[in-house]
Amino acid sequence: MTIEYLKKASKNAHTGGSDVRDTVERMLNEIREGGEPVVQKYARQLDQWEGDIRLSDEARQAAADSLPESLKDEIRFAHANIRRFAEAQLETVQNCETEVIPGLRAGQKQIPVAAAGCYVPGGRYSHIASAIMTITTAKVAGVGQVVACSPPRPGEGIPAAIVFTMDLCGVDDILNLGGVQGVAAMANGLFGNQSADILVGPGNQYVAEAKRTLYGEYGIDMFAGPTDSLVIADDQADPDLVAWDLVGQAEHGVNSPVWLLTTDRSIAEKVMALVPDKIDSLPDLNGQSAAAAWRDYAEVILCSDREELARLSDRLAPEHLHVQARDLDWWLDRLTTYGSLFLGEETTVAFGDKCAGPNHVLPTSGAARYTGGLSVHKFMKTVTWQRATPAATRRIAQTTARISRLEGMEGHARTADIRLAKYFPDQSFDLGVGAMDPDA
Repeated sequence: MTIEYLKKASKNAHTGGSDVRDTVERMLNEIREGGEPVVQKYARQLDQWEGDIRLSDEARQAAADSLPESLKDEIRFAHANIRRFAEAQLETVQNCETEVIPGLRAGQKQIPVAAAGCYVPGGRYSHIASAIMTITTAKVAGVGQVVACSPPRPGEGIPAAIVFTMDLCGVDDILNLGGVQGVAAMANGLFGNQSADILVGPGNQYVAEAKRTLYGEYGIDMFAGPTDSLVIADDQADPDLVAWDLVGQAEHGVNSPVWLLTTDRSIAEKVMALVPDKIDSLPDLNGQSAAAAWRDYAEVILCSDREELARLSDRLAPEHLHVQARDLDWWLDRLTTYGSLFLGEETTVAFGDKCAGPNHVLPTSGAARYTGGLSVHKFMKTVTWQRATPAATRRIAQTTARISRLEGMEGHARTADIRLAKYFPDQSFDLGVGAMDPDA
């Protein structure tokens, strides 16, 4: 049978929203030209922050002292898990060397970037986990300087739990800055820091647009849109767990898509019946976000078999993909397009969001078709090198000269000609029309 929509979304991740590009470009240009005074102006206007931009060592310590030890232990637990996973990733990042032909050796080196800027969202939620995910991963990768910023609360600054987390993860400098001004300060190397080579971390539409605008001149982790989540369920899935897993991710925001793909109509109908009460049980603001996301962006789709489920899931390319079905090894082998995969009801997306280990900065809006999430690899440059003996140069130079002349690139060809003339002065080579006279 063809797929059947039991609930169809009226909007998608690209629907609605104001165009912020002009505002962001104007702010970035002003900050590039005016530097720190312009950043401080925006901090006063947009963050309502009049205090120091750079957080002192004393302020870091005061933040740590203000937190209960039990909370700090939970943050340490999450940090340790995320660090261990990043360290395991780093072990897969290898230098290599090979002899391409006799006498010609080539290889690759893995070099961390010199400086990274990590944006940690603030606002309604204090994103402790985002601080761990970005700073820890950069540090494990070997980045020389890691700077982080987060929106300060008026009269308070960055929440103490975020400050403690940043410090625990080894951040080199902390800036009381949010929004475009925070991204621009890290990019331009303001307040005594290096200019960032890469800018990472989630944020609102202004932060996302700032990163998009700066991309090319600076590296970024990815273009970020609203978070999204997909659950695949068969007839053995627990409707109560599935419903909560959908609601828990819809809580992110009013435009956060969630999908349920299932082969069982009864499961789908039970989940749809359960969701409204679960949303109503949330605190007011959380419930409002989840209700809007469920109303406008959620879809429930009935499929004929698991292969059809897998094909549709790969087409949707979700940020988070949670399988609550039989034969988890089959799903692990079959599914190809997602940001992070959660196998079985024993785990849930929130585990990955907060403390399980794999990074939660993931591709959204279908970007999982071509990229994965944040990892140590994002902070590394894979560069190549080569060296050759004169004997190897003999063969390589002839081919280079001939191909270059076929392409019309005579200057390229002559860099090969001159080496043949130097290393093999007594030999002649047919290098194509226009070959340089070895005696020239």
